[in-house]
Amino acid sequence: MAEEKLPFTEHLTELRQRLIKSFVAVLIGFGLSFNFSEQLFRLLTLPLRSDLHLKTTSPYLEFITKDSPIQKLVFLAPAEAFWMNIKVAMVAGIVLALPVALYQLWKFIAPGLMPSEKKYVGPFVVSGTLLFLVGALFCFTIILPFAMGFLLTYKTASLTPMISVGSYVDFCLKFLLSFGAVFELPIVILFLTRTGVVTPKTLAKNRKYAVLLAFVLAAVLTPTPDAFNQTLMAVPIIILYETGIIISKIFSKKKAPDEGN
Repeated sequence: MAEEKLPFTEHLTELRQRLIKSFVAVLIGFGLSFNFSEQLFRLLTLPLRSDLHLKTTSPYLEFITKDSPIQKLVFLAPAEAFWMNIKVAMVAGIVLALPVALYQLWKFIAPGLMPSEKKYVGPFVVSGTLLFLVGALFCFTIILPFAMGFLLTYKTASLTPMISVGSYVDFCLKFLLSFGAVFELPIVILFLTRTGVVTPKTLAKNRKYAVLLAFVLAAVLTPTPDAFNQTLMAVPIIILYETGIIISKIFSKKKAPDEGN
């Protein structure tokens, strides 16, 4: 049985405390990451310096260094290189603080859960963190190399690209964060079905609206307005939506016998 409802002002107070704790965790993560911001930036430029090759043997994905990078980065303002390091370290700090933020989110919503559901805090934090990392890794190893190789060589025979380091970092970080967040979709769907907000049958019935919403969401989340990048994000969203339906069906079947006891 869920706990007794708290007054609205107490909910706001608790939310503020949870947000402060999450923010402190991000600051600590930022402090730890800033010393390695140059190495992280070099890792971020890997899609410019290497080609991604698919193999039938292990390792199945391999980056092969190019003779020369697709594009050399420049900085157009005196402080642009400095802010690049700040942005990279801040995003790394967010990733490091993600387990803390997910734990604080669970503690905030826990009063509205059943006692039998509150014990899933560990799986929620672990699976949420892993899904975010898988999404970011998928973006970095598959989407970014493909997108950069396509966009920088598409009908540019008479054009010379000159990309600033700030623009490149913003492009990559927005993509990584967006894909990491999108990969949390199965957990969101599972949570909504477990709490009775929606049912797997309803989700499956409204699949066509989900496809439309996937493209709308991709248009909002992608850092560029072109249809190519939006499609690169919309397709994984649709696949994750279907995955969420399957997972919610499995857990709904497991929950039914328990409710009958």
